[in-house]
This record gives sequence, structure tokens and C-alpha cells, in this order.
Amino acid sequence: MPYLEALNWQRQLLQERIQNPDLEDILILLEHPPVYTLGKGASTEFLKFGMENTTANDEIEVHRIERGGEVTYHCPGQIVGYPILNLHRYRQDLHWYLRQLEEVLIRVLKAYGVEGTRIPGLTGVWVEGKKVGAIGIKVKRWITMHGFSLNVCPDMEGFSRIIPCGIADKPVASLAEWIPDISCDEVRLKIVDCFAEVFNVKLIDAF
Repeated sequence: MPYLEALNWQRQLLQERIQNPDLEDILILLEHPPVYTLGKGASTEFLKFGMENTTANDEIEVHRIERGGEVTYHCPGQIVGYPILNLHRYRQDLHWYLRQLEEVLIRVLKAYGVEGTRIPGLTGVWVEGKKVGAIGIKVKRWITMHGFSLNVCPDMEGFSRIIPCGIADKPVASLAEWIPDISCDEVRLKIVDCFAEVFNVKLIDAF
């Protein structure tokens, strides 16, 4: 799904839940065409190209958005998750929420026999010191948008044009490095299961 289409969808769902907090929570899982996004306070120094001249490939988009965090890259082969949750139903604590999203990804990795870890002071999930899961959120009136990404089997070339999440001394990797031939379709189902476990919810519909 094109990035801006997904962004507008999230914004619509968020606004609907601000107006009616009784609406159900939603978890969107999808893939994007190649796109770079910068958080609201992100520094352009972590781009290896100028904003006015996006990349050597003009087809790649760049957007500054309302989430926290620095620059990141989305592309096919990476699953992006956008939970639209009313945290009044869980815990009104952003630190807790970030750790819960990390726990979802750690459990997904564990299901494949891969040990995902946290690094104190940083947000995200690492395997053997390489970042495989990134997180950046926006919360308004305790309703969430944006979320997480998990590198499953993407072309990693796009990451070379940025300093991902502004962390220069830690490389990025994908799950395919440890599990060749893994697919987003199967990992997407694992994410749903692990998300339901961590947040103690039940999936009631899917489309």
C-alpha cells in the first residue's frame, strides 16, 4: 500500500476514535513501496542525500510525519504494523507501550528460534547486535497510530542511503539473514498471534 494512503487511513481511524472512544481497536499489517520517513523532530543529517533531491532513484518517496524517532526506510519484504489502540483499555504509559511493541517482535523472532534483544536506552529489537525491528509512535488522547516495522526479507540496499534511526554504530539486518526463504505472509500471521498474546486481545475480524 502506498505510504500516504496508509497514513491517511491511520489518521482517519484515529480521528474516529477520538470522536467515539468505544470503537474497536485495529491492527494494520502491510508492506509499502520504497519510502523514507522522518519523525517530527528527525534530523536531515541522517540522510545521505538532500531532501530536495530525494535519491539517485527519483521514484523513492520521502515524507516527514508526526511520529517520534529519526529517519527510517520501508519497502517490500518489510512488515509494517500500525496499531490503532485506545490505551485507556490497557495502560496510559508510553514507555510501557513501547516495551509491549518490542515484546511482540521478540516473541515473533522466538517462534522462529531467533533471539531478539533490547538495548538499554534505545527503542527497537536487535539480533546479534543488528537491528531488525524499528518502532516509532504517535499518541493523541491516548489513542495510538504509527507503530513498528520488522525486516523480514527486504532488499537491504535502501538502508544504505540513510543512518537508520540515527544510530550510526549498529547495522540493520533482516530475518532472512538467519532464516533464508522466509516470507512476509507467514510472519504476518505470527505477528497477529504474538500481538494478541502480548496485549491480551482477540482478533475478531480480518480483511
